[in-house]
Amino acid sequence: MPDRKVLVPGPDHPITIEPNPNRVVVTAGGRTIADTTKALTLREANYPAVSYIPREDVDFSVLEPTDHQTYCPYKGESAYFSISGGGENAIWTYDEPYDAVAGIKGHLAFYPDRVDKIEETPR
Repeated sequence: MPDRKVLVPGPDHPITIEPNPNRVVVTAGGRTIADTTKALTLREANYPAVSYIPREDVDFSVLEPTDHQTYCPYKGESAYFSISGGGENAIWTYDEPYDAVAGIKGHLAFYPDRVDKIEETPR
């Protein structure tokens, strides 16, 4: 891996992670892919909030790892999964996130436009 710039969240680029008080259900292809009451909400600068779902609440039997990777100087190197039968590179995860966002380790996030629905309902 080439040398990567590592940045720390701060006033110019804040990142917060907090427990999501809602139940989060992700569906794709008419199937439930994830269902949890233990999601984390990551808010980063001016980007939309993202729910990160614990691995144990995701149905890996319908996921396929891909070779796609991206890099975020605040979070680190991400790995991707596609959903069987559609949703290419629909899911990302940081297996070794940087210290500032260590809370998202062991969690996955879903692109809203690559799944049928990400629904949040009060518990």
